[in-house]
Amino acid sequence: MDETLHALGELLLKALPTFVIVVFLHYYLKFAFFKPLEKVLEARREATEGARQAAEASLRTAQEKASQHEAAIRAARADMYREQEQLRRQMQDAKAAAIREARARAESAVAEAKAALGGEAALLTRQLEADSEALSEQIAASILGRRAA
Repeated sequence: MDETLHALGELLLKALPTFVIVVFLHYYLKFAFFKPLEKVLEARREATEGARQAAEASLRTAQEKASQHEAAIRAARADMYREQEQLRRQMQDAKAAAIREARARAESAVAEAKAALGGEAALLTRQLEADSEALSEQIAASILGRRAA
């Protein structure tokens, strides 16, 4: 067993420089390669994250502006519809007033025409009465004149 321990010790002594080189290589690569690489990757991640955050902020701002524009457009449309409705009511009122005025003029013209026709009818009736009396006298005279002759 001594011999085995002795062989194991020699093996350890031979492996010790390799172990030291591996440990040294580990720390050297850690500080010379991986730390700077880690810093670069961290800076890249921060830049990427910063750009992403800036893009999200820009997107939120754009969405807010879009919603403000949409609200302004809706308000403008509502105003336009209100104005159109008011104009339509004014036009309907003007049309109704014109119709009332035309109806009043027509009724007035009809009343004047009735009065004129009534006057003419009375005049014609008087003329017919006068003419009928004269005709009746002529007829009576001609009939009586024939019998008397």
